[in-house]
Amino acid sequence: MSLLETQRGPVLASKPLGVMNASLPRVKPFQESLAASDLFPLTAAGISILQINLGKFCNQTCRHCHVDAGPHREEIMTRETAELCIAVLSQTHIPTIDITGGAPELNPSFRWLVEQARGLGRHVMDRCNLTVLLLPSQSDLVEFLASHEVEIIASLPYYLADRTDAQRGARVFDRSIEALRKLNSQGYGHPASGLKLNLVYNPVGAFLPPAQHAIEADFRRELDRRYGVIFNSLYTITNMPIGRFLEFLRQSGNCERYMQRLVNAYNPKAAEDAMCRYTISVGWDGTLYDCDFNQMLDLAVGNGQPKHIRAFTSEHLDRREIVVGEHCYGCTAGAGSSCGGSTT
Repeated sequence: MSLLETQRGPVLASKPLGVMNASLPRVKPFQESLAASDLFPLTAAGISILQINLGKFCNQTCRHCHVDAGPHREEIMTRETAELCIAVLSQTHIPTIDITGGAPELNPSFRWLVEQARGLGRHVMDRCNLTVLLLPSQSDLVEFLASHEVEIIASLPYYLADRTDAQRGARVFDRSIEALRKLNSQGYGHPASGLKLNLVYNPVGAFLPPAQHAIEADFRRELDRRYGVIFNSLYTITNMPIGRFLEFLRQSGNCERYMQRLVNAYNPKAAEDAMCRYTISVGWDGTLYDCDFNQMLDLAVGNGQPKHIRAFTSEHLDRREIVVGEHCYGCTAGAGSSCGGSTT
């Protein structure tokens, strides 16, 4: 029986897009903006986060997803590649492992990876879509995450059902609230528990996110008042012009306008603090990338650097030159955008 057949629960349809590497509208080259800021070439400043993408298999299909993940994707990290990731952790002092997908929890090696990383004393983050916590096959997942003190970073586009469901699918909001309450019941989001629950906000549509502190205050007030849900922090992330969101931009006629908005909002400080400078991303097949977004564009680390986790060496990768393109305006617009929210 395949992995797809063993997972039960509500899913949405998925279809391959074939547009992951489609060219963007012609705008000012990102390298020119970096050069004007005295930041070209952009280089890494060490590695403090090992981000591991466990595959594109997911129980949801979200319209903003840059990974093009869904229930019918079969790309999935093997145990052998997961073991190589743990070997890298054991040989380095990288303090944090950031596990993503797809829905990373549906990878058979997910719990093993968490246990091994925690055994090495590393902090573990799980990028969770929330509804995966309600699948019958994952009935004990919340307890497992809490017992290993895994930080949860959960996507929730808005605190109202209509805007969330518009981006993530019918009834996803209601199931997300149920999952958040389940996390809260285990101590997640309570300041004294030490169990961190952080939410992620993506704008619905071709807009830049609002100020992170302002929208966080709105989320905190409304989720508590309406649903009795609490959390630690809210991260605002700019929708990247790649993958499924790029298809949306093209279909809605907003592609050129959105790209120009990103270019006009370029912030040198955000570029200086970009997440690629302290993160290395591992694809489901073990290929190394400067970030998760480059991974979705098949832009592996360049300039002669090791391209697979089996050849990982901090000596070469800690100060590597980062591969950039016009999509990088998404991380450097306004207050900046990273997997941890605003950067400035």
